[in-house]
Amino acid sequence: MIILLTSVIGLGLIYGLVALGVYLTFRVINFPDLSVDGSFPLGAATVATCIMHGVDPVLSTVFAVIAGMLAGCVTGCLHVYLRIMGLLAGILTMTALYSVNIRIMGRPNVALLDMATVFPSHASELWILLGIVLAIIIALMFFLASHAGLALRAVGANPLMSRTYGVHIGKMKILALSLSNGLVALAGALFAEMQGFADVSLGTGTIVIGLASIMLGEAITGVRNIKIDLIGCLIGSLLYRSAIAFALNSSIFGLQASDLNAITAGLVVLALVIPRLLGSLPKRVRIRG
Repeated sequence: MIILLTSVIGLGLIYGLVALGVYLTFRVINFPDLSVDGSFPLGAATVATCIMHGVDPVLSTVFAVIAGMLAGCVTGCLHVYLRIMGLLAGILTMTALYSVNIRIMGRPNVALLDMATVFPSHASELWILLGIVLAIIIALMFFLASHAGLALRAVGANPLMSRTYGVHIGKMKILALSLSNGLVALAGALFAEMQGFADVSLGTGTIVIGLASIMLGEAITGVRNIKIDLIGCLIGSLLYRSAIAFALNSSIFGLQASDLNAITAGLVVLALVIPRLLGSLPKRVRIRG
Protein backbone atom coordinates (compact mmCIF):
# COMPACT_ATOMS: atom_id res chain seq x y z
CA MET A 1 0.00 0.00 0.00
CA ILE A 2 2.83 2.40 0.88
CA ILE A 3 4.63 1.55 -2.36
CA LEU A 4 1.44 2.21 -4.35
CA LEU A 5 0.86 5.53 -2.56
CA THR A 6 4.45 6.62 -3.17
CA SER A 7 4.14 5.72 -6.85
CA VAL A 8 0.84 7.63 -7.18
CA ILE A 9 2.25 10.79 -5.59
CA GLY A 10 5.47 10.57 -7.57
CA LEU A 11 3.70 10.17 -10.91
CA GLY A 12 1.18 12.84 -9.87
CA LEU A 13 4.01 15.32 -9.31
CA ILE A 14 5.71 14.43 -12.60
CA TYR A 15 2.51 14.71 -14.62
CA GLY A 16 1.80 17.93 -12.75
CA LEU A 17 4.65 19.37 -14.83
CA VAL A 18 2.90 18.07 -17.94
CA ALA A 19 -0.31 19.78 -16.84
CA LEU A 20 1.55 23.06 -16.29
CA GLY A 21 3.06 22.81 -19.75
CA VAL A 22 -0.27 22.03 -21.40
CA TYR A 23 -1.86 24.87 -19.41
CA LEU A 24 0.52 27.40 -20.99
CA THR A 25 -0.62 26.48 -24.48
CA PHE A 26 -4.26 25.47 -24.11
CA ARG A 27 -5.30 28.02 -21.51
CA VAL A 28 -2.85 30.92 -21.71
CA ILE A 29 -2.41 31.34 -25.50
CA ASN A 30 -5.32 29.15 -26.64
CA PHE A 31 -3.11 26.95 -28.83
CA PRO A 32 -3.94 23.23 -29.35
CA ASP A 33 -0.40 21.83 -29.11
CA LEU A 34 -0.14 18.08 -29.70
CA SER A 35 3.65 18.07 -29.94
CA VAL A 36 3.84 17.35 -26.19
CA ASP A 37 3.17 13.69 -27.02
CA GLY A 38 6.61 13.72 -28.62
CA SER A 39 8.30 16.05 -26.13
CA PHE A 40 7.69 13.76 -23.17
CA PRO A 41 9.63 10.79 -24.62
CA LEU A 42 12.15 13.29 -26.06
CA GLY A 43 13.03 14.38 -22.53
CA ALA A 44 13.28 10.75 -21.43
CA ALA A 45 15.40 9.78 -24.45
CA THR A 46 17.75 12.74 -24.03
CA VAL A 47 18.38 12.25 -20.32
CA ALA A 48 18.79 8.47 -20.70
CA THR A 49 21.28 8.79 -23.54
CA CYS A 50 23.29 11.48 -21.76
CA ILE A 51 23.46 9.48 -18.53
CA MET A 52 24.47 6.35 -20.45
CA HIS A 53 27.37 8.33 -21.91
CA GLY A 54 28.57 9.46 -18.49
CA VAL A 55 27.10 12.97 -18.41
CA ASP A 56 26.18 14.35 -14.98
CA PRO A 57 22.46 13.59 -14.25
CA VAL A 58 21.61 17.22 -13.44
CA LEU A 59 23.26 18.44 -16.64
CA SER A 60 21.56 15.63 -18.54
CA THR A 61 18.20 16.82 -17.23
CA VAL A 62 19.01 20.37 -18.33
CA PHE A 63 19.83 19.05 -21.82
CA ALA A 64 16.45 17.29 -21.85
CA VAL A 65 14.67 20.57 -21.06
CA ILE A 66 16.60 22.36 -23.83
CA ALA A 67 15.67 19.59 -26.28
CA GLY A 68 12.00 19.99 -25.36
CA MET A 69 12.18 23.75 -25.79
CA LEU A 70 13.70 23.29 -29.25
CA ALA A 71 10.84 20.95 -30.15
CA GLY A 72 8.33 23.57 -29.04
CA CYS A 73 10.21 26.19 -31.02
CA VAL A 74 9.91 24.01 -34.14
CA THR A 75 6.14 23.77 -33.68
CA GLY A 76 5.95 27.53 -33.19
CA CYS A 77 8.03 28.27 -36.29
CA LEU A 78 5.93 25.90 -38.42
CA HIS A 79 2.83 27.76 -37.30
CA VAL A 80 4.10 31.33 -37.29
CA TYR A 81 6.50 31.48 -40.22
CA LEU A 82 5.21 28.71 -42.50
CA ARG A 83 1.55 29.53 -41.78
CA ILE A 84 0.69 25.92 -40.88
CA MET A 85 -2.42 25.45 -38.77
CA GLY A 86 -1.54 25.11 -35.09
CA LEU A 87 -3.10 21.68 -34.65
CA LEU A 88 -1.33 20.32 -37.74
CA ALA A 89 2.00 21.92 -36.75
CA GLY A 90 1.88 20.06 -33.44
CA ILE A 91 1.01 16.77 -35.15
CA LEU A 92 3.90 17.19 -37.60
CA THR A 93 6.38 17.85 -34.79
CA MET A 94 5.04 14.94 -32.74
CA THR A 95 5.34 12.61 -35.74
CA ALA A 96 8.89 13.72 -36.50
CA LEU A 97 9.94 13.36 -32.85
CA TYR A 98 9.13 9.65 -32.92
CA SER A 99 12.00 9.12 -35.35
CA VAL A 100 14.19 11.67 -33.58
CA ASN A 101 13.77 9.88 -30.25
CA ILE A 102 14.82 6.55 -31.74
CA ARG A 103 17.83 8.28 -33.30
CA ILE A 104 18.81 9.76 -29.95
CA MET A 105 18.60 6.45 -28.11
CA GLY A 106 19.81 4.30 -30.99
CA ARG A 107 17.02 1.83 -30.22
CA PRO A 108 13.36 1.93 -29.09
CA ASN A 109 14.18 1.85 -25.36
CA VAL A 110 17.05 2.33 -22.91
CA ALA A 111 17.39 0.98 -19.35
CA LEU A 112 18.86 3.13 -16.58
CA LEU A 113 19.21 0.41 -13.95
CA ASP A 114 22.09 1.02 -11.54
CA MET A 115 22.85 4.35 -13.24
CA ALA A 116 23.23 7.63 -11.32
CA THR A 117 20.22 9.96 -11.55
CA VAL A 118 19.08 13.21 -9.93
CA PHE A 119 17.53 11.07 -7.20
CA PRO A 120 20.21 9.99 -4.68
CA SER A 121 17.83 7.39 -3.21
CA HIS A 122 14.22 6.20 -3.43
CA ALA A 123 13.48 7.90 -0.12
CA SER A 124 14.40 11.30 -1.55
CA GLU A 125 12.41 11.02 -4.80
CA LEU A 126 9.17 12.57 -3.56
CA TRP A 127 10.90 15.45 -1.78
CA ILE A 128 13.02 16.32 -4.81
CA LEU A 129 10.02 16.09 -7.14
CA LEU A 130 7.91 18.23 -4.80
CA GLY A 131 10.68 20.85 -4.59
CA ILE A 132 11.05 20.97 -8.39
CA VAL A 133 7.30 21.25 -9.03
CA LEU A 134 6.72 23.93 -6.38
CA ALA A 135 9.73 25.93 -7.63
CA ILE A 136 8.36 25.85 -11.17
CA ILE A 137 4.86 26.84 -10.05
CA ILE A 138 6.28 29.84 -8.15
CA ALA A 139 8.48 30.77 -11.13
CA LEU A 140 5.46 30.61 -13.47
CA MET A 141 3.43 32.80 -11.11
CA PHE A 142 6.11 35.48 -11.22
CA PHE A 143 6.63 35.09 -14.96
CA LEU A 144 2.94 35.34 -15.87
CA ALA A 145 2.69 38.47 -13.70
CA SER A 146 5.68 40.08 -15.46
CA HIS A 147 5.56 42.28 -18.56
CA ALA A 148 6.34 39.34 -20.87
CA GLY A 149 3.84 37.14 -19.06
CA LEU A 150 1.08 39.73 -19.34
CA ALA A 151 1.84 40.06 -23.06
CA LEU A 152 1.58 36.29 -23.35
CA ARG A 153 -1.77 36.24 -21.61
CA ALA A 154 -3.00 39.12 -23.76
CA VAL A 155 -2.19 37.14 -26.90
CA GLY A 156 -4.47 34.35 -25.73
CA ALA A 157 -7.24 36.67 -24.54
CA ASN A 158 -7.37 39.09 -27.47
CA PRO A 159 -4.80 38.72 -30.29
CA LEU A 160 -6.08 41.68 -32.30
CA MET A 161 -5.91 44.06 -29.34
CA SER A 162 -2.46 42.70 -28.44
CA ARG A 163 -1.18 43.50 -31.92
CA THR A 164 -2.57 47.02 -31.57
CA TYR A 165 -0.46 47.53 -28.44
CA GLY A 166 2.68 46.36 -30.21
CA VAL A 167 2.85 42.77 -28.96
CA HIS A 168 4.53 40.42 -31.44
CA ILE A 169 1.99 37.61 -31.43
CA GLY A 170 4.18 35.15 -33.32
CA LYS A 171 7.14 35.51 -30.96
CA MET A 172 4.87 35.17 -27.94
CA LYS A 173 3.41 31.94 -29.30
CA ILE A 174 6.87 30.52 -29.95
CA LEU A 175 7.91 31.50 -26.41
CA ALA A 176 4.87 29.79 -24.88
CA LEU A 177 5.34 26.66 -26.97
CA SER A 178 9.03 26.48 -26.04
CA LEU A 179 8.30 26.83 -22.32
CA SER A 180 5.45 24.34 -22.52
CA ASN A 181 7.43 21.64 -24.29
CA GLY A 182 10.43 22.31 -22.06
CA LEU A 183 8.30 21.54 -18.99
CA VAL A 184 6.88 18.41 -20.60
CA ALA A 185 10.39 17.25 -21.56
CA LEU A 186 11.48 17.86 -17.95
CA ALA A 187 8.61 15.63 -16.84
CA GLY A 188 9.74 12.96 -19.29
CA ALA A 189 13.33 13.17 -18.04
CA LEU A 190 12.27 12.86 -14.38
CA PHE A 191 9.95 9.98 -15.28
CA ALA A 192 12.81 8.09 -16.96
CA GLU A 193 15.13 8.72 -14.01
CA MET A 194 12.52 7.65 -11.45
CA GLN A 195 11.27 4.58 -13.33
CA GLY A 196 14.68 3.54 -14.61
CA PHE A 197 13.99 3.42 -18.34
CA ALA A 198 13.17 5.48 -21.41
CA ASP A 199 10.91 4.23 -24.19
CA VAL A 200 9.90 5.76 -27.50
CA SER A 201 6.20 5.08 -26.75
CA LEU A 202 6.14 6.90 -23.39
CA GLY A 203 4.39 9.94 -24.85
CA THR A 204 1.20 8.17 -25.94
CA GLY A 205 -1.74 10.03 -24.42
CA THR A 206 0.39 12.71 -22.74
CA ILE A 207 -1.81 15.54 -24.03
CA VAL A 208 -4.95 13.81 -22.73
CA ILE A 209 -3.37 13.30 -19.31
CA GLY A 210 -2.41 16.97 -19.20
CA LEU A 211 -5.90 18.07 -20.18
CA ALA A 212 -7.50 15.70 -17.69
CA SER A 213 -5.36 17.13 -14.90
CA ILE A 214 -6.25 20.71 -15.89
CA MET A 215 -9.96 19.92 -16.08
CA LEU A 216 -9.97 18.14 -12.73
CA GLY A 217 -8.03 20.99 -11.11
CA GLU A 218 -10.45 23.57 -12.45
CA ALA A 219 -13.42 21.49 -11.31
CA ILE A 220 -11.98 21.40 -7.77
CA THR A 221 -10.83 25.03 -7.47
CA GLY A 222 -13.74 26.56 -9.37
CA VAL A 223 -12.22 30.07 -9.50
CA ARG A 224 -10.42 31.06 -12.71
CA ASN A 225 -7.29 32.82 -11.54
CA ILE A 226 -3.72 32.34 -12.80
CA LYS A 227 -2.25 31.48 -9.40
CA ILE A 228 -5.15 29.23 -8.47
CA ASP A 229 -5.07 27.59 -11.90
CA LEU A 230 -1.38 26.73 -11.59
CA ILE A 231 -1.93 25.13 -8.20
CA GLY A 232 -5.03 23.46 -9.62
CA CYS A 233 -2.89 21.78 -12.30
CA LEU A 234 -0.90 20.03 -9.59
CA ILE A 235 -4.01 19.13 -7.58
CA GLY A 236 -5.69 17.81 -10.72
CA SER A 237 -2.68 15.69 -11.62
CA LEU A 238 -2.56 14.13 -8.16
CA LEU A 239 -6.31 13.45 -8.29
CA TYR A 240 -5.97 11.97 -11.76
CA ARG A 241 -3.23 9.55 -10.73
CA SER A 242 -5.19 8.66 -7.58
CA ALA A 243 -8.33 7.94 -9.61
CA ILE A 244 -6.35 5.82 -12.06
CA ALA A 245 -4.68 3.85 -9.26
CA PHE A 246 -8.02 3.32 -7.49
CA ALA A 247 -9.76 2.17 -10.67
CA LEU A 248 -7.00 -0.22 -11.73
CA ASN A 249 -6.38 -1.68 -8.27
CA SER A 250 -9.99 -2.13 -7.24
CA SER A 251 -11.62 -5.51 -7.81
CA ILE A 252 -15.04 -3.83 -7.85
CA PHE A 253 -14.61 -2.38 -11.35
CA GLY A 254 -12.64 -5.28 -12.84
CA LEU A 255 -10.52 -2.92 -14.92
CA GLN A 256 -7.12 -3.71 -16.40
CA ALA A 257 -4.07 -1.65 -17.38
CA SER A 258 -5.30 -1.75 -21.00
CA ASP A 259 -8.36 0.27 -19.90
CA LEU A 260 -6.20 3.27 -18.96
CA ASN A 261 -7.17 5.41 -21.97
CA ALA A 262 -10.87 4.71 -21.46
CA ILE A 263 -10.59 5.71 -17.79
CA THR A 264 -8.79 8.90 -18.77
CA ALA A 265 -11.48 9.79 -21.30
CA GLY A 266 -14.15 9.17 -18.68
CA LEU A 267 -12.39 11.42 -16.17
CA VAL A 268 -12.17 14.23 -18.71
CA VAL A 269 -15.88 13.92 -19.48
CA LEU A 270 -16.73 14.02 -15.77
CA ALA A 271 -14.49 17.04 -15.21
CA LEU A 272 -16.26 18.86 -18.03
CA VAL A 273 -19.82 17.89 -17.11
CA ILE A 274 -19.86 18.09 -13.30
CA PRO A 275 -19.01 21.83 -13.05
CA ARG A 276 -21.78 22.61 -15.53
CA LEU A 277 -24.27 20.57 -13.52
CA LEU A 278 -23.20 22.23 -10.28
CA GLY A 279 -23.35 25.65 -11.94
CA SER A 280 -26.87 25.10 -13.20
CA LEU A 281 -28.18 23.88 -9.85
CA PRO A 282 -28.50 27.31 -8.15
CA LYS A 283 -30.27 28.70 -11.22
CA ARG A 284 -32.91 25.99 -11.04
CA VAL A 285 -33.42 26.66 -7.34
CA ARG A 286 -33.85 30.36 -7.96
CA ILE A 287 -36.35 29.75 -10.76
CA ARG A 288 -38.42 27.46 -8.59
CA GLY A 289 -38.34 29.94 -5.74
